This record gives sequence, C-alpha cells and structure tokens, in this order.
Amino acid sequence: MNQSQVLFEKAQKLIPGGVNSPVRAFRSVGGAPFFTKRASGSRLTTADEHELIDYVCTWGPAIHGHDHPKIREAIADALMRGTSFGTPGPAEVEMAELICEVVPSVEKVRMSNSGTEATMSAIRLARGYTGRDKIIKFAGCYHGHVDSLLVKAGSGAITLGNPDSAGVPSSFAEQTIVLPYNDLEAVSETFANRGDEIAAIIVEPYPANCGLILPLPGYLQGLRDLCSKHKSILIFDEVMTGFRLSIGGVQKETGITPDLTAMGKIIGGGLPVGAIGGKAEIMDYFAPLGPVYQAGTLSGNPLAMAAGIASLTLLKEESPYDRLNNFGTALAKGLGEIAEQKGIPLQVPQTGSMYCLFFTDQPVTNFDHAIGSKHEMFKSVFHKMLEMGVYLPPSSYETCFISAAHSDEDLEKTLDAFRRST
Repeated sequence: MNQSQVLFEKAQKLIPGGVNSPVRAFRSVGGAPFFTKRASGSRLTTADEHELIDYVCTWGPAIHGHDHPKIREAIADALMRGTSFGTPGPAEVEMAELICEVVPSVEKVRMSNSGTEATMSAIRLARGYTGRDKIIKFAGCYHGHVDSLLVKAGSGAITLGNPDSAGVPSSFAEQTIVLPYNDLEAVSETFANRGDEIAAIIVEPYPANCGLILPLPGYLQGLRDLCSKHKSILIFDEVMTGFRLSIGGVQKETGITPDLTAMGKIIGGGLPVGAIGGKAEIMDYFAPLGPVYQAGTLSGNPLAMAAGIASLTLLKEESPYDRLNNFGTALAKGLGEIAEQKGIPLQVPQTGSMYCLFFTDQPVTNFDHAIGSKHEMFKSVFHKMLEMGVYLPPSSYETCFISAAHSDEDLEKTLDAFRRST
C-alpha cells in the first residue's frame, strides 16, 4: 500500500468521504485519490514522490504556477504583521483599487471568503435592490454550494448524480428558474411571462463546471439586453474566468458589462477569497449603507489580500496572457489532431488557458450535450495519463487550466501521454 492509500484510509475515518470537497474523492473516474505533499511551478509532487504535470491548478487560482516566489514573499511579509485584525486594513483598500481599476463593471467592491459567498451575496443584493425574488440560472452552471443555486448545477453535483442536493428546501428551489444555456429564446419567453418577478440572471459567461462551454454569437449580449429591458440585474459569475482570460475577465474581452460580478480564485493568490463588485448604486445597498446584510469575520483577511495583490500585480506587470493563449491553442490543436488520427470522436473547446475534453463527435453548446459525451472514455484516458505523469481534473465535467509556469516540455509530454492513452 502506498502512502496516498494509507492517508486516504485514515482520512475516510475522520472526514466524510475522506475529502473536504467532493470531486477530490475520484468518484467520477474511479479509484482512490492521490495526496499532494508539495507543489512548484507546473508540477505537483504526491505523497509517494511522483511528479505530475498539473492541469487542475488548484481548480483555477494557480495562474502563475504553484509557489510563485513573489506571492510567497508577499504572504511572508504580511505574516510578520499579523494574521487577522478584525478591523479595516490598508491592504483591503489596495485590493479594492486594483479590482476597480481593471474590471469594467466594478465601481465598488466588497470582499468575502469564497466564490460561493460572492455568488450568494450577489443574489441577495440583486433581490434587495430590485424587490423581486425570482432568479434565472442555466442548467450545468455551478455557482457554489448556495441552496437556491444547487438546481441543475454542474461540478461535483453532476458527479454525485444529485444536482439538487439533499437538504435544500423545495421552497428555495422554487425561486430559481432553470433554463438551457445558449437558448436566448427561452430566456426571452421567460421574461415575457414573468419579467416583473425576476430579480436577476446569474451566469457563468463561459460555463466551466460541466466541462467548458462557449457562448454562441450574440448570446451574452442578448442576456444583457433582456436584463436592461426588464430592469433585472445581470450577474456574471467570473469566479473562474475573472483574471484568467484577461485581467478584466470575460466582460473586458467581450465588451459586455454586467451589473454585478462575482470573483474569487486568482484574486486570492492561492488563499481563500471572494469578492462582489458592481455599480456603486447597487453596491451601496449593502450594509452599513443599505438594507442588505452581508458580513464575514475574515473578509479582507490581510494574508489573502497580500497574496491577491501580488497575484494581480504580476498579471498587470508581466501579462502572461499571450503565452497562455498560445499554449492553450497549441495543446487543443495537438489533442484534436491525435484524436483525428486515431479515429476517436473528440471535441476540445478552448479559450485562453482553459480547455476540456468531450469525447463526442458533436459540438457541445449546452448541459445536455455535455452529459451526453462518452464519460467512460474520459475515465480511461484520465487514469492512463495519470500513470504517465499528467494530472487532468478527476471528472469529465470539469475544466482544465494552464499556468504561466507550463513549459514547451510540458506540452510535448502531455501530447505524448494523450497519444499513448488513446
């Protein structure tokens, strides 16, 4: 028995399922998870000293690679001044300035401790601002483990085969209208029938928790137009895409400006963080100025702020996006060519440093297409590539991430592993 197996057996006696987030348990792909003892650059080192090229990147935050020296130094410096204050601190203001400077929709920002907190608070704020209760979300989009948003969610909810989750009252779910992604007509019809009840649309502009799905031309602008027409709030969940595809997120790339934006992951530099940002008029509905309550003992934590400031500063000063885009394009092209040579049906949707593998011969534009792909094929490829030192997300419903630390050597090893795994 190897060290990871020993740790997993012990963990299962102490932690539900042996993990602190469900998808880590490998239930979707089978087998037992490995345990990581350290990480550096583009590589993870397991408890058994196996080195893996990492395409999970802590589920998105590690855009600079693991253990970047400038982020590590920023945390160490902050640590010397204390781990938590319980009062406002200078780093919170600096972080707010950075976010407001680069994210088009954000005039004011409130920090939280996770992406889930950010989406939950954005929904509450939209309801408080509009005086309406209903929200629209899209099948397959995962917005954290918020009760009213765990309705046809992606991510681990699919893996568990229980997208609605036990413990969520039906009365909560009744306030959520679930529509297919990329179907603008369905959204238009819903607004025509119930527009005066709808507080907000919440959407991953590029859904990345049921694999990676890209919007059809005009779709996001259509959502913007419908929200404007019916005086509903458009919320972009950019917890994954924010700062990953550009320093201003999808909204900067597309020129489509939401009313509110949920952020997380990269803005914490690897430490727990979330943020809600948007128009000042709406944001001022948060207490203490307005009637919408939101709070957090560790919100704006000085260590997380220091790591996040370092992460965003690196993105501003070194701008890795061209290199990330080139790597992503080359990898997707290479994977597609190998699959074609072998007669394997494969779709590799990719944008910038995000991509995924759908084993199907049809383009994937919505949740139903995603769950219709050949997941058994993914399981086989996942394990074979893992044996050859390449770590993909342990679920066909997750998106792969590339970091600035990934090298040309990593690219060649990854393509070789895929060639030998199919």
